[in-house]
Amino acid sequence: MIIGNGVAGTTAAETLRKADPSCRIVLIGDEPYPLYNRIALPRVLKQTTAPERTIIRQIAWHEQNRIELHLCTTVTRVDVEEQVVVTDNAGEYPYDKLLVASGGRPNPLRVPGAAGTHGIYNFQTLDDTKAILERAARAKAAVTIGGSFIAYELTEAFRHNGIPTTWLIRGPRFLHRIIDEDGGALIDRLARDVGVETRYGEQVAEVRSEAGEVRGVVTQSGQSYACDLVGVGVGLTLRTEFLAGTPVEVRSGVVTNEFLQTNVPGVYAAGDVAEFFDRYIGSHNQMGTWNNASAHGRTAAINMLGGQQAYAEVPYYTSTMFESQMAAIGTTPDIRPDLEAISRVDMNARVYRRLFFLEGRLAGAVLVGDIRVRRQLMELIKSRQVIPPAERQKLLAI
Repeated sequence: MIIGNGVAGTTAAETLRKADPSCRIVLIGDEPYPLYNRIALPRVLKQTTAPERTIIRQIAWHEQNRIELHLCTTVTRVDVEEQVVVTDNAGEYPYDKLLVASGGRPNPLRVPGAAGTHGIYNFQTLDDTKAILERAARAKAAVTIGGSFIAYELTEAFRHNGIPTTWLIRGPRFLHRIIDEDGGALIDRLARDVGVETRYGEQVAEVRSEAGEVRGVVTQSGQSYACDLVGVGVGLTLRTEFLAGTPVEVRSGVVTNEFLQTNVPGVYAAGDVAEFFDRYIGSHNQMGTWNNASAHGRTAAINMLGGQQAYAEVPYYTSTMFESQMAAIGTTPDIRPDLEAISRVDMNARVYRRLFFLEGRLAGAVLVGDIRVRRQLMELIKSRQVIPPAERQKLLAI
């Protein structure tokens, strides 16, 4: 049984089928689509990729591989004693091994005036993307809310579609937990270079509407911003509610060891929802990236079949950053606040590098501008070699 048909769950199903031609595989997803490429959705929003081109696995592929796919189906409860998964509309399913790859749901904007007002959007699914595109076609002004990658992607898409956009960030800068003041200043300059107005230290207090349609937001500082389109990127709530009442350990995510096994025999977790033991930092980690989720899916499937393979990839995330690009690699201070950091910025060249060290070893990095060094840095993380202080500065000049 696999809960979640995103890249972690579908990769696990594919790996299981290749390794075991006879096992029964049931894959449950609550969207109406088989696996699609979520990292292509920003390009769909910018109208450089057609929505249908994001579909990676067709229904027929599941049929050919004898993977029982149940779409538009929500898991309501898991009984680990009886080893049964209960759904809202497809009945109950017994399992021998269970993979939780349920991801998370975006947090809505919870301020007065937001609930029930049209024109306010989260950005996670293909249906979200289609709805935003329909609204953007007639929008005159937009506001985006949040200091996250999702908030950036919405901001970039809106301005790409010619919509004047104001970006409201509660913190002192974009990704303030992992980027220092110099990095924040560079990203602010990249935003201004393309005409995006960024406002820091601003938190929305109220949404104003007319006839059920958004007309603007008011911040806690009393500033008003007129708009008819609002994009929200204020984090995820991981989907673990169906594990309530079970002995499966859940903290911010479903806790696993390095083999992606939970504390309950036969139950595994993968992808965004997995709070996995990361051997590179000697503690638990979470990373909501495509490559991390797909690698999790393969590793979990091997271990569900009796293997003992530890997850040993270095997670990374790459993105555009307006007319530049950005990469986040490995472990960053939002996960381990005790990391040592060194950085370099070149405002003229629009280049920023910040490296993170744990016990003398490279643990992670953030790059803006020239990100070609990411592969070399990932190999250094994998090597786990101690890098003397005198050598660390040289890495900034790679």
